Amino acid sequence: MRQLYLARLFQAPVRFLTMNVEGKGIQAKVTLNDGYQMPLFGLGVYNANGDDCRNAVKFALQNGYRLIDTATYYDNEAEVGQAIKESGVKREDIFVVTKLWNADHGYEECLKAFNTSLKKLDTGYIDLYLIHSPSPGGNVDSYKAMLKLQEEGVLRSAGVSNFGVNHLKEMEKAGLPIPAVNQIELNPFWRLDDIVNHCLEKGIAPMGYCPLFRGRKNNDPVLIEMASRYNKTIPQVLIRWSVQKNYITIPKSSKQERILENGDIFDFTISEEDMKTLDNMPAEQCTNMKDITNSLWRG
Repeated sequence: MRQLYLARLFQAPVRFLTMNVEGKGIQAKVTLNDGYQMPLFGLGVYNANGDDCRNAVKFALQNGYRLIDTATYYDNEAEVGQAIKESGVKREDIFVVTKLWNADHGYEECLKAFNTSLKKLDTGYIDLYLIHSPSPGGNVDSYKAMLKLQEEGVLRSAGVSNFGVNHLKEMEKAGLPIPAVNQIELNPFWRLDDIVNHCLEKGIAPMGYCPLFRGRKNNDPVLIEMASRYNKTIPQVLIRWSVQKNYITIPKSSKQERILENGDIFDFTISEEDMKTLDNMPAEQCTNMKDITNSLWRG
């Protein structure tokens, strides 16, 4: 059954659709469907806590990163906000993403949760607020609350995360504006071509988490050989794959050397042949078992 399900996810044809990217290197940005620009590359802070989180965000910002991705569930929004203040980088130059947790779905609940996040971040406004995961019956009301927050000027862009095609169609059927972003797991081993194609057709920017597949392929002979030819590490090759796909990507690390390594991917280009190889890597299990065993991806 699992093999059949994986085959369905990967059977969608890869179409030559992409997002428009402006700028070069770590400063490259994608223009979202609401007109705001979002960095193509940034730092994820899942599982980073306390001073580890604060120091990682501060170091990343001081070394060129301009996109920080957090969430209510990560319980580190306050540390992210503190790091932004300590970094010396202007607030308006930083793109902050956080997310509505599953327990907070609903119109009033979403408004309350957003204001709690904003208070913890203390950034004046939030650049992008995502519904962290779809909820039966709760997506529409939560998204309507996000539109209200946009009207109030405290939220710039509204988006979703872990949404399948049917979840996105539900929003469209309700007459809601198309989300600016859909954050899903994206890497050569979990490509979700059907969801990506739908997003690109609708003008929704694909944003990928777990671009490194949590290190599960660090001993893969194909990747070892490829990384050696480019004089790069396997993580750098995997991040570069996302960037060349114009997927917004947020590799996570709290180690300074890894933060620098992850950002050092703009001085080489993966060849067309090697991109095809990566595009055709065998399907694997996604890194988040919860998302594939419940209904999130089946929508």
